[in-house]
Amino acid sequence: LSAAAVAALLLAAVPAGAAVSADASAPKSATGPRGQKLTVSAGTGLDPAGQKIRVTGEGYGTTAGIYVALCKDNGANRVPSPCLGGADMSGGSKNSQWIVPPGDPYEGELALPFGPGGTFDVEIEIKAEGDGLDCADVPCSVVTRADHRSSGDRSQDVRIPVTFAGQEPGEGGGEGVDVPAGTVSYKPAAEFTSAGKPLDLLLHPESKKLYVGADNLPDTADVDERGLYVLNPADGKAESWISDAPGSTGALRASAAARISGPLPGDGVVYNYPLRGVGSAKAGDAAASGVWLAGSTITDIAPGTAAGTVLVAQGSKLSEIETATGAATRSLTLPGGNQFAADHERDAVWFSDFAAGKLHRVDLDSFTVTGSFDLPGADGMTGFTETDPVSGAVWVGVNRSVLVFDATGKLVKTLVGKDLARDAAFDAESGRAFVVRQDGGDLSDPANDNNGTLTVYGTEDFAPAAEELSLPGNHSQSGAAAVAVEPGGATVFVSSPAEGKVTRLVRQVSPLVTQAPADRSVKDGEEVSLTARAEGTPEPSVRWQVSTDGAQTWREVEGAAEPVLTFTARTAQDGYRYRAEFRNDVGTTRTAPVTLTVTAAAGGTDTGGSDASGGSGGAANGGGDAGGDGSTGGDTTGGGTDGGSSAGGSDGGSGSGRASGSGDSTAGGTGSTGGGGVAGGSGAQTASGGSLAATGLTVISVTLLAAALVGGGALLHHRARRRTTGLA
Repeated sequence: LSAAAVAALLLAAVPAGAAVSADASAPKSATGPRGQKLTVSAGTGLDPAGQKIRVTGEGYGTTAGIYVALCKDNGANRVPSPCLGGADMSGGSKNSQWIVPPGDPYEGELALPFGPGGTFDVEIEIKAEGDGLDCADVPCSVVTRADHRSSGDRSQDVRIPVTFAGQEPGEGGGEGVDVPAGTVSYKPAAEFTSAGKPLDLLLHPESKKLYVGADNLPDTADVDERGLYVLNPADGKAESWISDAPGSTGALRASAAARISGPLPGDGVVYNYPLRGVGSAKAGDAAASGVWLAGSTITDIAPGTAAGTVLVAQGSKLSEIETATGAATRSLTLPGGNQFAADHERDAVWFSDFAAGKLHRVDLDSFTVTGSFDLPGADGMTGFTETDPVSGAVWVGVNRSVLVFDATGKLVKTLVGKDLARDAAFDAESGRAFVVRQDGGDLSDPANDNNGTLTVYGTEDFAPAAEELSLPGNHSQSGAAAVAVEPGGATVFVSSPAEGKVTRLVRQVSPLVTQAPADRSVKDGEEVSLTARAEGTPEPSVRWQVSTDGAQTWREVEGAAEPVLTFTARTAQDGYRYRAEFRNDVGTTRTAPVTLTVTAAAGGTDTGGSDASGGSGGAANGGGDAGGDGSTGGDTTGGGTDGGSSAGGSDGGSGSGRASGSGDSTAGGTGSTGGGGVAGGSGAQTASGGSLAATGLTVISVTLLAAALVGGGALLHHRARRRTTGLA
């Protein structure tokens, strides 16, 4: 169709004096780095299940091809990716379109040609989730980007943010710039070297003291560091050191604290000291009280079924012992094993036989074996056995894997890591499991690097719940590491026997948006308040940013460092976009951009920009550049005072503008492809004036579009497994 015919059709469709709608179905536009203009028929409240939208463009270079698609918006100068659309070989997919210069080899079945002046008019179908893209988790935009032949060219990137029904701006925590919003991680906050060679840890639930069972470090021959230490968990200072416990004759002797059974009421712990001692002590005690058992070496210990008793493994023999006398009230010999975990809520003991690759369930009421289950991959390597107190699930460390069994003994998950799984602790408040892993320590093995890891999982879905943390120097050559967690999971303690230290780790969370601004429509001179809030650890700071070119580039609003941004709106700011950026030590998170729509007050004039616009007008374009908009007497972002007709720029012909001193759009000129007023007289409104004019292009089949993208090595998206955070 000719430009005149297009103009006539549009004028027939838009009644004189009609205002541009601000509802969900209203068109939205953005400009590109080379003056390109991109318009979508709708940008908010879209149907998550799928909705067709019209996308038009003008001013694109006719020497380079572009893709039109819905993509993850990664910000300025970053390739929009992944994108919706895929390898549809039937031509039925309309998720994306490929536009090429006329005469291009791909023109035809694969791609559509540009119209005159680098224009296009296409229809695509978009939905909230698919093909590795989830717009509930990440910011999404309808974009143009260079095709696979110039994939590194960012000059064709034009982005229009879109949201779907039920998805408010900022929902989903905001856009994480460097890490996903709300990403949880842990960082070392302190190292305690005041407890010899740490073997086991317990954070007392009532006294809040950190108990450390320790052996002697071989490189401190002048001091025998064996014993039970009571540390201040904040600074690691030793408040008590109980080094002596009764031996086989009852005489006190220096003894290591090998395994901590559990807490005593108020304060103190019950623990095992080599070889067969069961002792108890608390802060301030000069020595431990204890008993010496008959039989073989104690290999594991846990609280008993009644006060004053403990469950003890002496190899494959399981007994319940009175701590006051050392007498066994009952005993059971299992087929094999030497390590167990007690689940008193469900009257069960889970006994691991790593040599035979078996996990046995012992009923605590009858003290009999009620089930045996396979431990795949055990290969004789001793790991750990722990139970989740909430669900009763059994977590067993086997080599580099953690096998998770439900309370019935069914294997439900295998969590594979790069290091040896050595211990686990559970936090009921947050529903998290903390697994400490150690490097093998044999540097002749290419799989070893001398560094361990801390991995955190959700106890319901077993998904990673924090970024994996490297533990430099934590290897298994000098003993197994242990882990203890503060209720709520804000602080974690990890031991490193090889280094003779306990590391205190603190939780960090990247900013997560809890309140985001929404689009605003006001009249010239009205006060605008935009509010955004976020939570994170450490507490994030906020800076407001403004874009005058349709979210292509951003700059900070001077002095805007509070959750509420307040300013007086001017018509020069019509179409400006705003967002809040939150920062802390973990990362940066931004709210979704919101659009400010400013209409002229009756009889008023455009007085230019304001503090929140970054200056008078604040846009790079002057009035009428490249045809202007025509709705405000030139480029709406140009600032200045309304008056007369805009020249309309080199492409805009005569253009149409506002009459001097009037706040309303009036008739003006005949307009051409680049100009045109919003309403009135014979002024022709075209695609550059905000409407969706047809260019007369026939929508060609895209039967082989995906094949071309594959052949060029640049599909619009990569299928990827959705990342979980958290998070991560």
